[in-house]
Amino acid sequence: MKKFIETIKNIFAIEDLRTRIFNTLFFIAIYRLGSFVVLPGVDATRLKDGAAGIFGILDTLLGGAFSNASIFALGIMPYISASIVLQLLTIAVPYFQKLQKEGESGRKKINQYTRFLTIPIVLAQSVGFIATINADAIVNPGALFTVSSMIIITAGTLFCMWLGEKITDKGIGNGISMIIMIGIVSRFPGAIIGEAAAKGLNGALIFLLELVVLFFVVMAVIVLTQAVRQIPVQYAKQIGGTAQLNSQRQFIPMKVNAAGVMPIIFAQSLMFVPAIVASVWQSESDLANTIGVKFSDYTSWEYNLVFGTLILLFTYFYTAISVNPNQIADDLKRSGGFVPGVKPGADTSEYIDEVLTRITLPGALALALIAIFPAIALLFGVTRPFSAFYGGTSLIIMVGVVLDTLNQIQSYLLMRHYDGMMKSGKVRGRSTPIALAS
Repeated sequence: MKKFIETIKNIFAIEDLRTRIFNTLFFIAIYRLGSFVVLPGVDATRLKDGAAGIFGILDTLLGGAFSNASIFALGIMPYISASIVLQLLTIAVPYFQKLQKEGESGRKKINQYTRFLTIPIVLAQSVGFIATINADAIVNPGALFTVSSMIIITAGTLFCMWLGEKITDKGIGNGISMIIMIGIVSRFPGAIIGEAAAKGLNGALIFLLELVVLFFVVMAVIVLTQAVRQIPVQYAKQIGGTAQLNSQRQFIPMKVNAAGVMPIIFAQSLMFVPAIVASVWQSESDLANTIGVKFSDYTSWEYNLVFGTLILLFTYFYTAISVNPNQIADDLKRSGGFVPGVKPGADTSEYIDEVLTRITLPGALALALIAIFPAIALLFGVTRPFSAFYGGTSLIIMVGVVLDTLNQIQSYLLMRHYDGMMKSGKVRGRSTPIALAS
């Protein structure tokens, strides 16, 4: 405990880090406040208590903004859908492939296209959302209410997107992921209290057992997030001046889940589309009714099969675009490093790609299993709100974002530590087992 308190003191002793933490809290507070601002023309007292099925998962990700019919009803999800489309275009369209290779300037253009594409996506999704609002809660239904709500929801999503970018620039961590995580965390206290109340005194032992299982599931997600496969790297002897440096053996850390939380975020975003579209035409088509029922229930085998398959595909896809074996091999060759038993250059690139392919499969399967685990927990008697935290999108996003934020805070502490040593004049070398970060 003493060490923990000391670490907290060190964090707030760094002015830049302290400012970023307060900025992050400020932006988060704005987002949470907007989640309770109800759309004009909607009577909040007549809204349903929470959303069911797939919309319940969406409501969890948005921190209740969906069921509150707030101006942030769709949150950042349309922006994520637009990001998926642009990521696919970088593979299929030569123009976007060229932009991706242009570095920072190309990335800025792709981000700009993503923002523009978000607008028509959120306009289309807002129509489906308006159809899910309880008809009794709408004071004056009609074209005027629909159009005005579409505009307000679109503006709310764009504002959430701006908040996410501000958190990234002025705060700590990835702003988009942070906004999603905050919405999830805000629902956790109510879910655990509801589970305890449902079990009562007679089910206290079962409730404790559920908490133990939840603990081990969280540990499993952390292991999956942090697991790495180390590729040994040997550096040849180098002569500098009169000193001869001995060869060093280090490692390239290849993460088992190199894609992080992005595959499950992308897959979950697409899983909302059939249910939202079906809600618009459910009274006009039997097929829409069938799709709406199957894909609005996250416990159905059809939903989990499609969801798991999308996670597998997106894991491979995102790993392929985020880890470049050719670049890693070229960097090794320029720095005089090589993998023992493998020729530098093309052979090293093929070897790294083979290792990456092998470790991505178990990582993707584990990610898919954890994603559908809430449906399994529900079958064992866990209440719907609490089962959402037994893996799935909620838990994986929470663990991934928390670990990423802690890593960024740690980097600030390390930089501060190095600055202190530089000022004192006592500079010491520090070895590390990581030779190259991909």
